[in-house]
Amino acid sequence: MVEPSSHSLSIGLSILVHDGAIEWIRPRDSEEDPGGEFELVDGGGTTAIPGLVDAHSHLTLAGGSSWMDRGLDDTSTLRRVAERNAELLRQAGVRWVRDVGAPTRDGRALSLTIRDSWRGHTGYPHIRAAGTWLTAKGSLPTGFGVEVEDGSALLAAAEHQLNQGADLVKLYMDGPDRDIAPFTVSEVIKLVDGVAARGAKVTAHSGQLAGARVAVEAGVAALEHGFQLDTDTVALMVANHVSLVSTLAVLASFKTFSTTTDQPRFASPVGRAGLAAQREWAQFSVRLAHQAGVRIASGSDFGGGSLRANQLAWEVESLVTAGLTPLEALTAATVNGGDLLDEPEAGRIHEGGPADFALIHGDPLSDPAALWRVWRVAW
Repeated sequence: MVEPSSHSLSIGLSILVHDGAIEWIRPRDSEEDPGGEFELVDGGGTTAIPGLVDAHSHLTLAGGSSWMDRGLDDTSTLRRVAERNAELLRQAGVRWVRDVGAPTRDGRALSLTIRDSWRGHTGYPHIRAAGTWLTAKGSLPTGFGVEVEDGSALLAAAEHQLNQGADLVKLYMDGPDRDIAPFTVSEVIKLVDGVAARGAKVTAHSGQLAGARVAVEAGVAALEHGFQLDTDTVALMVANHVSLVSTLAVLASFKTFSTTTDQPRFASPVGRAGLAAQREWAQFSVRLAHQAGVRIASGSDFGGGSLRANQLAWEVESLVTAGLTPLEALTAATVNGGDLLDEPEAGRIHEGGPADFALIHGDPLSDPAALWRVWRVAW
């Protein structure tokens, strides 16, 4: 068993699960007969890990090389995509998802409707969901996000989403001019304070340095992606307790598209060169944040990016490539994700806690690829 906070792999343990909770965790040679009728699961050779936390996801979207186009599909299609994503998440050992943006359908972000319909049903993930993206005009293609003109309209739009049941607010900090943040520090502070007064938090999409600097100075809860960071920005992240939600595997997937698609942005010489530079800066940004002590949670960006719902392991491997140890990368996908959600049980295994764990083949502390090999989940 691996419990990330213990920093080690424990061998020869048994876990008793009853009514969805862990009654005890004991050495194999000190087991007690639980009595009654129990299913005995021989997990020999597997490692029990906490149910994973995908801290950046888009439940209603399909991913792939044309992910933006798929976001404009009809509502029934997006609902079917979400159902399939739920299956993939469970198969991959992902227990919690943080949905950070969905298309609006019938006047409400579809992620909120999906979250409400799944709540309490077996086989579905636990969800914390933002509404749709809050953007400056021209930042996203038509059909994505709510466009606002200034800080007052920004706060009003956020309050509307909170009134509709959003758990958090997603701010899009890449503007039409990528070298200029779309909102000022004072406007984002006003948003952060107003949302905090409602008991919620603001998280900020950040692919460009200009937007990252403003969001961090304003004290958002987290930067999503953080593909362009510098020393000053990560120092301010530490000072303002801003987390980084990494999505490096998205850029790794773009590299695969250079040979599996004919789309110029991926396959042309100019496209390949640009994406290679983007990957290099993104990995550098993660290393800077890690070295500075920024809390890093991992996200696949499935649906809203190119990955699929069962590929969070790819992000864990990408974090190791960027310089984290396998334990640190696993922590990003478990404990740190739970802390970001303010969910003390998420990403953890302990006696008395929920039976939210998975059995995988291999030792993720020496081989992060073991996370691809999920054999069974307990929920």
